[in-house]
Order: sequence, then structure tokens, then C-alpha cells
Amino acid sequence: MVLKSYKIVPLVPVMDEPVKKKQKVSEDGVDMDGGVDEVDQELLVIQQHLLNQCLCPVSESTLRKPFQGVRLVSSGQGDYHAPTLAEWSRDNILLFISTLQLLCEVAIKQNAKGLMCTRIVEICDTLVRNEYGLIEQLIELSSHSDPFICFASSRALSAFLILSKSHVNPSWLESLTENALVTTHPQKISFSLEVIKHVVEWKDLDTHPLEDSNDDRPPHSCVVVSVSDPESLDTSQVKCLCIKALEGKWPAVVKKFDGMIGTYSNEHESTIVTFLSLWEAIISVKANLSVVDTKPFYAHLDNFVVLLNSSVPPGIWKNLLGLFNEVLCYGSTLALQDVLAEEPCGLAHLVVRSVKDWHLLDTLPYRGGSGRFGGGAGDGDRPLLQKMALLVLKSVAVTVKETRCDSSSDSSLGSEADDVDADMAMIERSIREVLRQLDNCVKTLLPFHPETPLAQWVVQLFADQDDALIEGMVCCLDVAVGLFYRNSAQLDLRHMLSPSTTFVQFLRAVSHDPDVLLDLLVSNETCFLLYLLRLLKFVRRNWGEFVTCCGRELDDTMSVLIRLRLAIDRLVSKVMCETNSMEQGPS
Repeated sequence: MVLKSYKIVPLVPVMDEPVKKKQKVSEDGVDMDGGVDEVDQELLVIQQHLLNQCLCPVSESTLRKPFQGVRLVSSGQGDYHAPTLAEWSRDNILLFISTLQLLCEVAIKQNAKGLMCTRIVEICDTLVRNEYGLIEQLIELSSHSDPFICFASSRALSAFLILSKSHVNPSWLESLTENALVTTHPQKISFSLEVIKHVVEWKDLDTHPLEDSNDDRPPHSCVVVSVSDPESLDTSQVKCLCIKALEGKWPAVVKKFDGMIGTYSNEHESTIVTFLSLWEAIISVKANLSVVDTKPFYAHLDNFVVLLNSSVPPGIWKNLLGLFNEVLCYGSTLALQDVLAEEPCGLAHLVVRSVKDWHLLDTLPYRGGSGRFGGGAGDGDRPLLQKMALLVLKSVAVTVKETRCDSSSDSSLGSEADDVDADMAMIERSIREVLRQLDNCVKTLLPFHPETPLAQWVVQLFADQDDALIEGMVCCLDVAVGLFYRNSAQLDLRHMLSPSTTFVQFLRAVSHDPDVLLDLLVSNETCFLLYLLRLLKFVRRNWGEFVTCCGRELDDTMSVLIRLRLAIDRLVSKVMCETNSMEQGPS
């Protein structure tokens, strides 16, 4: 009895270049050039029906063929090579990958809404089990010569991992993290880091304000399945899996990029930016990761502060400053905590020391040239200056808050009041010097009058960024409150940080419009509620100073606050009426 020998070959439908050559047929009768137009049409049909949120009208063969995974090929009369995804033409690869990404994203959104097309569920279950062997081929595309294919593959793979959730194969993540560590190819490193970053940054139920919430629901003619499991709506599991896979290799990855930035070359810029963006995404409170999971990623930050020098380009500077600003998330987290963690305090101390003793601000590449502040001509990089100024203000605020917390703790244990006051006096001298250097830097680079106090120009500097503006105002307010309780605080520092001056300037910036203040209050993108509450407490305790600072604008200032209160009352009444109506139901 003679047995034919067979081999299992990963299969993606045969595709060649658009210009057809003479048809080639293997010895076993397989058409090696055929099927290109047919598969293209099948992918386009799938895409069109995915845009309509339903795959029910698509035939089984049309739905399965583009994702077919393996085929038994006779090798008795000669081998036939089934091309992998990387061997397809550029256009066909992009068409296939875009279809895969669209399928995953439609499934994710329908899953979040609780109703899914049955056919979408079936094909996605098959993909999650990796029956077609596509995941390894997507990872293989990280070394493709076409950057568009690499980018599209990373997005498709990210969407697939999010769809898989807790069913992600650890070997896939191991391959990704190993890519980032072992290879020296910038594109492959960026691919792996970009995939993990996109997963970490994913927001559940993230609907654009201009999108109709019903757009993601299947049509009435669709056969749907209900998703009732609450865990199926949560992507925290796959985020944790990605973080855990990266955690063990993180010290080596950080060391690798430390060296890249220290010996910077242009070919590594995109890779470095991706790495820093991933680091920032992991630490960000928006990622909704637990403190335990993210704590290992707070290590090694100090080494990167030292890397801020004139030889590093502005783009890398901005990403480093963005990372440090995210660690010092003052308005959303640190300002609300009674006891601050060690890591942000250590970073704040290093930034304060770098500005005060090592003149960090002098190396700021504001105009990208050589010399102090980057030298050169032109308008300069205002966003870079904004990030740097905000980092300094946050660092000062964290340092003052930590010192006050420690002093309060020592006082409760019976320490002498004189010792506490001496500590604050020493901190005040350091803070005064740091703020003086920041004030000098800003006035050198921007056309502010030499007599303009920090309390005023902080509003003008951040006028185009609501979140940074409000957080900077909170920092200045907390520093002022933290230092001014000492009657011996220097008068020039009181003038520099006057919370009353900042608020008056802020009202000028918004044209004394109470609606703007109301929008900031109800927004979840700024910490304006925290700022307003603390400001009102300050005003109550320092009414005389506030009245003097307002001067002729006192009536306008109080009018804004009164109209804001009335607007809040109307809003609360409206919400309560709507709530009561919903509870009572239709009559």
C-alpha cells in the first residue's frame, strides 16, 4: 500500500501583481496565478457589509476564503508553495489587513453595545483561536520594507488583541516584547511598542461626539446575539497581560533607549518617540491600570532627566517632558492626595535641583539652534516652552506639598515648631530661585513686560490649552497657600505668585463670561472644580488682598461669580427634574 505524503502549509489566498502573466499550473493541477480578482472582490464585499454592521448576507465561502488558514498539498509529484501574507503584492496586503482591522473594530464596538451580528461572532471566534495562523504572519510584517504595511499591520494586530481580551496567547506577546529587546532594526522595535501602546490607550465605550450611538448596532434584518457578560465589555485584562509581558523586559528596554537617546541619531527618532509615548501611556491615569501593575514602570525616570540637554532635538525633548508631566499628574491625582508616593516626589526634587543648580532651562532648544535657549532666529517652539514651564510648576507644587505633609506629620509627633518653620524657610529659598529662573526664561523667550509677574503671564502662556492652564493655576495657588501661611514669607514671592492676580487675569482671558467657567466646571478634561474651590477658600481668608488686587474690576469679578452660581443652580434644577421624570416613567 502506497501512501501519499502531505504537508500542512499556512495559506493565504494566492495573489499576484495586478498585471497578469501567463497562467501557471503546478504539477498537481493547482492554479498558482488564479483567484486574485476573486479574493479582492470577496474582501471588498466583506468590507462593504461590515460598514453596514452585518455579515449575514455574505455567503459562507465568501466569508471564509480570504481568511483560509491551511491546505493539504500533495508533495508526491512536486512541492507547491502557498505564499504567505508577506509575499503578496502591496495593494493586496493592505486590502487584507484593512479588512481584518475593520472586522475586529466592528466586533469590539458591537460587543460594547451588547448586540452582535451572529456571523461576525462566528468569524471572530475562529480568528481568536488563530485557526488561520494569521497572528504570526502579522508579526512577521514588522520587518516589511513598506512603512505603510508595517503601520497597518500594527493597528490590525492591536485591534485583534483587544478583541481577544483574556484569550490572548502568551507566545504572541512574548514575540512582540522580544522584538523590542533583541532586534536593532528601528522599524521592528517601533512595531512591537506601537501594538502594545495602542492596546494600553484603548478606551472602552469611546464614542465620538459627532457619531450616532446607533451606528454601531446591527440592522433590523440581522440575526443578532445578545452579549450579557459584564467582563466581555472590559479590556483591562488584555491591558494587564500586555503590561505583564513587558514588565520583565522593561529594565533592559529602558537601558536600550537610554543609550539610543544618549547617542542620538536621526534614524532612531521615530522609535524613541514611540517608546516614550508607550511609557507615558502606561503611567497615564487614563489607561485605568492599577497602581500595582504600573509601579515597576516608575523606575529609571531619573536617568532620563539627565538626558535633557542641548544635543537632544526638540521633538525628543517634548516627549520626555510629556512623560515627566504625566508622572507629576498634579491636578488629577497628586493635589488630592494626603500622602504623596515616593516616585513623583523623587522626580520633582530632581527637576527642581536641575533647574536651580544645573541650569536646565538654559539648555532648552527653544529655537533649535546652539547657545542659550537654543539660540537661532524665528518664533521658537512655544509648545516646548509650555511643557517645560508646566513641569517646573508641577515640580515646585509637589515639593511644597510634600514638605508641608512631612512637617504636619512631624508636628503631630511633637517636633518643635521652629524646626518646621526652618524647613519651610529653606524650601522657600530654593523655590524662589527656581521660579526666578523660570520667570527669566519665559520673559527672555516671549515678549512679556519685565515687570509682569508670574501670576499673570502663566495665564497668557497657557491661554490656548485649557487643561495645562488650569493645572498651572492650581500649582501656583497651592504653592502660594503652602508658603504664605508663614508671615515671614518674602514680599516679592507673594507678588510673584498672587492667586488673586492669576484669577483676575484668567477672567480677562475668558472675557468675564460665566458660561466658559460653567463649561470648565462640568468638563472632565480639566481640574477647574478643584481650582475654584481652593481659590474661594483663599479669597475668604484673604479678602482684603483680593479686593485690592481686583481694584476697579471688583464689580465685574463678583458679577461673574454671582452669575456662575445662578447658572449652576439652574443646571442642578434641570438635572433633578429630568431624574424625577425618568424615575416616574411615562404617565
